[in-house]
Amino acid sequence: MKVASVLIPLPVPEAFDYEVPEALSLAHGDLARGDQVAVPLGPRLIRGVVSEVFETTGSNRRLKAIDSVWDDPPLPAGVMDFVEWAGRWTLSAPGEMAATALKGLRAPRPRPERRVRRLGERSPSRATPARTGVLETLGDRAMPPADLARAAGVSSGVVKGLIDEGVLEIIEIAAEAAFDRPDPDHAPAALNGDQAASATAMADGVAGGGFRPFLLDGVTGSGKTEAYLEAIARVLRADPAAQILILLPEIALTQALIERITARFGAAPAEWHSGVAPPRRRQVWEAVVAGRCNIVVGARSALFLPFVNLRLIVVDEEHDGSFKQEEGLVYHGRDLAVARARIEGAAVVLASATPSLETLWNAQSGRYDWLKLGARHGTAVLPDIALLDLRQNTPDPQTWLSQPLRLAIGETLLRGEQTLLFLNRRGYAPVVLCRACGHRLTAPDTDSWLVEHRYTGRLVCHLTGFSMARPKLCPSCGAEDSLVSVGPGVERVEEEVRQLFPEARTAVFSSDTAPDARSARALIQKMTDGEIDILVATQAAAKGHNFPRLTLVGVVDADLGLRGGDLRAAERTYQLLAQATGRAGRADRPGRALLQTWTPEHPVLMALAAGDRDAFVEAEMAEREAASLPPYGRLAAIILSSENAAAVEKTANDLAQAIPNAERLEVYGPADAPLALVRGRRRKRLLVRADRDVNLQAFLRAWLQRVKVPGSVRLTVDVDPYSFL
Repeated sequence: MKVASVLIPLPVPEAFDYEVPEALSLAHGDLARGDQVAVPLGPRLIRGVVSEVFETTGSNRRLKAIDSVWDDPPLPAGVMDFVEWAGRWTLSAPGEMAATALKGLRAPRPRPERRVRRLGERSPSRATPARTGVLETLGDRAMPPADLARAAGVSSGVVKGLIDEGVLEIIEIAAEAAFDRPDPDHAPAALNGDQAASATAMADGVAGGGFRPFLLDGVTGSGKTEAYLEAIARVLRADPAAQILILLPEIALTQALIERITARFGAAPAEWHSGVAPPRRRQVWEAVVAGRCNIVVGARSALFLPFVNLRLIVVDEEHDGSFKQEEGLVYHGRDLAVARARIEGAAVVLASATPSLETLWNAQSGRYDWLKLGARHGTAVLPDIALLDLRQNTPDPQTWLSQPLRLAIGETLLRGEQTLLFLNRRGYAPVVLCRACGHRLTAPDTDSWLVEHRYTGRLVCHLTGFSMARPKLCPSCGAEDSLVSVGPGVERVEEEVRQLFPEARTAVFSSDTAPDARSARALIQKMTDGEIDILVATQAAAKGHNFPRLTLVGVVDADLGLRGGDLRAAERTYQLLAQATGRAGRADRPGRALLQTWTPEHPVLMALAAGDRDAFVEAEMAEREAASLPPYGRLAAIILSSENAAAVEKTANDLAQAIPNAERLEVYGPADAPLALVRGRRRKRLLVRADRDVNLQAFLRAWLQRVKVPGSVRLTVDVDPYSFL
């Protein structure tokens, strides 16, 4: 008997076995790994992916039979290996990983295109010049009716008359995405020595075959994009069928890169992220698996596309925390990109001006080839960075900009240049509290504070999306007009800027003012064109944008990211502020950055001001090594949540009692999560720290198998956690 193990899109730990009917093999040929099949599951049929086919002499249980084989293309072998590895690494259900790889096929097909063609040799009963012109223009082609009328210079009624008379017929053509082949010699850029050497190394790594990881480490504005685009050109020159994937952390960055790729290669790449319409995503999926698409630019989920000849993956801004997916399937896009390249025998380039400590550690250890771009491209130079001690330059009450920063903004405006005021906090105020009783407004059934948004007049929970109108009475004590806004968000800083500089053209850039790719592109274009004088922005503006007239960056609260006990607080703050200040002076005008801080003696801020990244990295690495924390050790988190607080408490205690004996490994907790209540669900966490050579996944599997988790409790495993909330 022939049996197929099938991955189904459900949170189950392994594939399900099904009998392969002989009639199915006769009709479709031998079933193979990666084929898509319809299998019975309970009372319904469900799509699955074959992971293995094997012969067996018999079974002590009766297997259900595969119902049918889908006509859709099978998943390539590399994709199957990748989704199964990713499931084992993240302790996720392999079927759910496979479902992510099939996501493009769940989208509807684009509507067929209506065209007209001549029906045999039929001629119209009355051959007018207009009708004759239509038939001569059409020839033996098929064209959309409107295009035909336009090309023939007639009204649409003439074409309709020929259709009604039976001279022309309407046909429907399946819409198929046409991705032009990129031309590696279309518009090559002039590279400096470091860029050219890096491009050569990356291209040689691909040409050599096999897995080759690179760190492309260059200061902001050093031309990392030009370097890896040249490497891509050389790869395509050597193999015109090669496929390349470029991952970006934010949708807002895709359009600028797509334009640069189009200008460089004379052909636009495919685009893959949540902002792409579902029918277009299906077209991209089908083009990728057919080998008709060479370059894809996308978000982390593009890692699961069915590439058939993947030769190079580029992870741009590899340090960015947005590559970590926290909901649903929990994984880190950067780490899975390296794994996909290893499985496919491809090269992977991790590009950043502020690489993550994990990536730097791999480069220092020789695991990654380390390519360095030490200076800005062309005549641009890095901005001067100065710290403004708020203990000596305290802003006026209920204001947030110190006098030196105000003067710098005024001078920048007089020179006709642009200012970026950076504050990584959305809305008007992060906290609203009652002066009478001290009550802080929180979202219902959630510990998250409500953020005031003056533009909409509402209080919003950025965690759950809950919003409400700002109340006139305190919901706790009932006091009237007692609610006050505490602290600044970008809206409040913009309000202050408008009062100080009423003639300046001011705008806010955050996920609230630019919630989608189109609005973000429009705002970025206005800034690029010089239509904005002062941009008040969150981290949305700190990643990869190039504003030629921007010469001043003011960081409103440089201490913000350093508060709290997050393992990566110092690293993230350094990266974010280095990226934000790096927006200044990227063209022919020198730039500067002023960082407002209450703690100018903090090592992170001192390293930024001195431009000494190496000193910061050395100190941070030493602290991590002493505590055996990443990259010198490994972490994993187990998060429990339920509407039943008692069930969470019992499950957490059961887990604590069932910890297997293991050396060079510790378990902390269980403890309430910092946000212990979210959407009415109580949350507890356990944190595992292990030495680097410990098989953490094997430990977690053995541990979790010892405890039966009730259906009312949701258990999530987060390998290498980035968020500790």
